[in-house]
Amino acid sequence: MTAQTKKRGGAESGNGSTGLGLAAFIANGEDLGPIVRHAFESGKPESLLQGLRGIVKMKEVEIEELCRVHYEEFILAVDELRGVLVDADELKGTLSGENLRLQEVASSLLLKLDELLELYSVNKNVGEALATLKICLQVTSLCQMCNKDVTEANFHVALKSLELIEKDFLQNVPLKLLKRVVQKQIPMIKLYIEKKVCNEFNEWLVYIRRASKEIGKVSISQASLARQKNEGVRSQQREAEDCSQIGFDEHAYALDVELIGEEEVLEFDLTPVYRAHYIHTCLGLGEKFQEYYYNNRLMQLNLDMQIPTTQPFMESHQHFLAQVAGFFIVEDRVLRTADGLLSDSQVETMWEKAISKVTSILEEQFSRMDAANHLLLVKDYVTLLGATMKKYGYQTTSLLEILEKNRDKFLQQLLSDCRKKIDGIFAKDSYEQMVIKKENEYRINVSAFQLEPIDVVPDFPYIAPFSSSVPDACHVVRSFIEDSVNYLSYDAIMDVYDVVKRYLDKLLIEVLNDGLLNLIHGGCLEVTQMVQIAGNISVLEQSCDTFLNHAAQLCGVPRRLLDKPHSGLTARAVLKASQNAAYNGLIALANSKIDEFMLLLTSINWTPEEAPEHENDYMNEVVIYLHTLISTAQKVFPREALYKVVCGAFSHISDSIMTVFLSDRVKRFNANAVAGIDIDLKKLEEYADDKYHSTGLSELRKETSFRDCLIEIRQLINLLLSNQPENFMNPVIREKNFGSLDHKKVSIICDKFRDAPESLFGSLSGRSTGQSARKKSLDVLKRRLKDFS
Repeated sequence: MTAQTKKRGGAESGNGSTGLGLAAFIANGEDLGPIVRHAFESGKPESLLQGLRGIVKMKEVEIEELCRVHYEEFILAVDELRGVLVDADELKGTLSGENLRLQEVASSLLLKLDELLELYSVNKNVGEALATLKICLQVTSLCQMCNKDVTEANFHVALKSLELIEKDFLQNVPLKLLKRVVQKQIPMIKLYIEKKVCNEFNEWLVYIRRASKEIGKVSISQASLARQKNEGVRSQQREAEDCSQIGFDEHAYALDVELIGEEEVLEFDLTPVYRAHYIHTCLGLGEKFQEYYYNNRLMQLNLDMQIPTTQPFMESHQHFLAQVAGFFIVEDRVLRTADGLLSDSQVETMWEKAISKVTSILEEQFSRMDAANHLLLVKDYVTLLGATMKKYGYQTTSLLEILEKNRDKFLQQLLSDCRKKIDGIFAKDSYEQMVIKKENEYRINVSAFQLEPIDVVPDFPYIAPFSSSVPDACHVVRSFIEDSVNYLSYDAIMDVYDVVKRYLDKLLIEVLNDGLLNLIHGGCLEVTQMVQIAGNISVLEQSCDTFLNHAAQLCGVPRRLLDKPHSGLTARAVLKASQNAAYNGLIALANSKIDEFMLLLTSINWTPEEAPEHENDYMNEVVIYLHTLISTAQKVFPREALYKVVCGAFSHISDSIMTVFLSDRVKRFNANAVAGIDIDLKKLEEYADDKYHSTGLSELRKETSFRDCLIEIRQLINLLLSNQPENFMNPVIREKNFGSLDHKKVSIICDKFRDAPESLFGSLSGRSTGQSARKKSLDVLKRRLKDFS
């Protein structure tokens, strides 16, 4: 023991602190890894091994000490352990027997367990197979449904199926081959659907371009019907206002159910657009399709803006404007219903381009038109286009500006067209009183223009106081008013009535009145025609108020405003002046005709040997002509005009006879010739008195009668037949009996007067005392007139 103890002490001292450290670590149950790693890293593993050996020696010593101390107990424990071994052997034998019996019993059960485990394995495999088949069946079912939907063009449902396959089934498909096939087919199906909807959309583009024209026509016709209804309502309102001035009219406020109607709904198919837009949106190509739609519609618009060069614009303008209207009606519907396919700015851009092109085309075409009715037809359709587009919210100001720019051109062209019509009317008129045989003709030509003051249908045939040119001209004037109002009605702000009134005055003055003056001063008319023209002017002058009332009614101006001072037409005064010109022209024609008859006066025998018993032939011609003139003028002239014309004729006859006496053609005359002129004059005076009273002109109580128009020649004849002609120089007698005679004319005529017929033996023939006295008195008058001169 001592030697071992010494040996142990030497070991401990030999190991040094390393052994103590290892012992402490082992005693504490700590990890020796760091110490071992450190020993090897420092290159001194021997000291570590030496320390470990020392620790082992120490533990062996401790075990020997412990065994020595517990030896007896250990022996007892060994004995007990041997007893336990015996019991264990017995138990082992028992267990072995039991094990044999257990194996005998469990061997059949093990076989059944193996079968059960195999069944469990099969069940698991079948379950997995069913799950796989279920997923595959769902995928294939969805694929089959998708194929069916694609075949039936139910693209929306097909895309829903594809989306379901991609999101919920495709990642869970256990069959790689099926998964690859489905993954490969999905893009191809989407591409196929995209192509199909694009083809449908392209077909729709063709369809909608063809249908846009009809859409525009229907919409414009609706605007036309709405305008007609509004005009009907305004007409009823004007009639109600007119009736209110004379009394209440219960029918003026009746509800006209016929004017209430539903607007026809414009039907056109946008389904391909909606489908294509939705499908592209589902495919993530919404923006691409929006751009595709906009570009294609813009190209179609550019095509629609090209007018055909092989067809006149008058024939194509309705189709052209209807196409424009239909295009933007479709775009408005797409904008409102296609869920963002179009933007407001895109539609506005297309409209601005279109309206700019339309106005450019209209301006160019208007500049080429030389007929007012063409301008009016195009204007009417342009205003309907504007009304239609305004209903859909489009700005149409530029269209109105084009119409305003061409307003004066239209009205001037309308004046020119009316001038041609009126010139043609005047040229074909025979200027005879119009004979109306039917009531319908009377209403169209007389009642429609209030050409007769009495609104009672006369008996037929009816002889009007005017010729056929009057109602024809009235039709032209009324057409001018209606066309003017129609053209100017595009602007609700403009005072249409003032413009129409101004141009109506132009028409009546510069066209109608100038045409009448050209006829009057043309020198190609007979007296009866001039009479009729003067009568026509009178009727037309009275019709000015009818024309103005018609213009006011169409313009919606209340009738009460027409009663204000200076509200009438200037043309009425101008026509009144032209009527006077017609009277003067008639007087000139009558005088010219009378001059033809008066030429016969110069060819009579101015020195007959005996006084004639009857009037000269020229006077019979004159009286017949005067009768024709008066009877013709009496039918159409007012009494004042008739009085003026007839007085002019009688005055001219008097002047003509006086001129013959003064002319060089009559070198001398005698008392017998004067007596013949006296017979002529008496017949003319009797005729003048008869006509003055039979025509009713005496009721005018004029200071000068028809007889008074012959006073100069009558006083001359009385002077030449007087027994004392020298009394002419008596101022009192001259003022009383010869006040109309001029002493110079009397002097010239007296120089030609020979009191008795001259003959070869005139100095030897006997003369009466009266003749001698009258001759002496005449000689005195001649001398005194010479002295007076």
